Amino acid sequence: MSVRRLLPGLVALCLGAVLARAVGLAVGVNHLLVAIALGFVLANAVGVPDRLAPGVGTHKLWLGAGIVLMGASLTLETVLEVGGRVLLVLLVVTTSTLLFVEVLSRNVAGLGDRLGSLLAAGASICGVSAVVAVAGAIRAREDQIAYAAATVLLFDAVTLVVYPIVGDLLGLSSTVFGVWAGVSMFSTGPVVAVGFAHSDAAGQWATMTKLARNALIGVVVLAYASYYARGTDGGRLSVRTLWDEFPKFVLGFLVLVALSSLGAFSPAQQASIENAYSWLFLLAFVGLGMEIRLAQLRSTGLAPAAVVLAALIVASTLSLVALTVLF
Repeated sequence: MSVRRLLPGLVALCLGAVLARAVGLAVGVNHLLVAIALGFVLANAVGVPDRLAPGVGTHKLWLGAGIVLMGASLTLETVLEVGGRVLLVLLVVTTSTLLFVEVLSRNVAGLGDRLGSLLAAGASICGVSAVVAVAGAIRAREDQIAYAAATVLLFDAVTLVVYPIVGDLLGLSSTVFGVWAGVSMFSTGPVVAVGFAHSDAAGQWATMTKLARNALIGVVVLAYASYYARGTDGGRLSVRTLWDEFPKFVLGFLVLVALSSLGAFSPAQQASIENAYSWLFLLAFVGLGMEIRLAQLRSTGLAPAAVVLAALIVASTLSLVALTVLF
């Protein structure tokens, strides 16, 4: 895609990022949440012109780049300090959420196998990205993908508001809040946003936890592909599926964590990198806000929303209790 096509949307993201930073400083509200709000208002009150769409669509690239750079501000010692406990909670919550949604959607809500699987993947792993990845593996219909994606986006919007409020009311520490968001919220963008809205440390823990959870997507896609291919002659499955669905920016993040652990960055360089990923997150979240459309949220069916709401309440409550005890 040519730079000329991307430029109008990139300019819009940059202007939104600068405005969000200014408003955040003036009002005393976290600038990342302001960025999402600005994008949301623009998309739903004014609309996003077609010429801006290609550039605005790069917001996921900026989010990934910001996450990679964030690795320079962390060390392996920090990650391993509570890594075992975090991994245990993550695996238990992810597995139980996936199974809970599968059972509830099939046996209680009567949603059908494939829609239930899309909802389970989206709620347990990484939101819309997981919905799309699993949809290809199980040959889901377009209407099923749309319902599942709209449901996930609805709760992305809800948790963006609710989690910071709950964190403040309960006085959660940075570690507990960050891991809690990373373990129980759905999509990467909202997780990073609410984490850094709480504190820098919470943002780092939220991002690391969510990256570990996202890395499970290849395994989940392979498992679903195997399940739905049973009894057919078609599907030839290979370990390549794991690599195809693995979020590649995780590797860049780990490389910078390793370099930081070896003392490769001076304090001045780390400060510059932190400033850079802060601006990259702003660009990403202006674009994220533009993707939250009221029309899509209104199209969410009652039964899928009820299933995912039940799963979210159970997962967030149990994980918060476990994290409070462990930390």
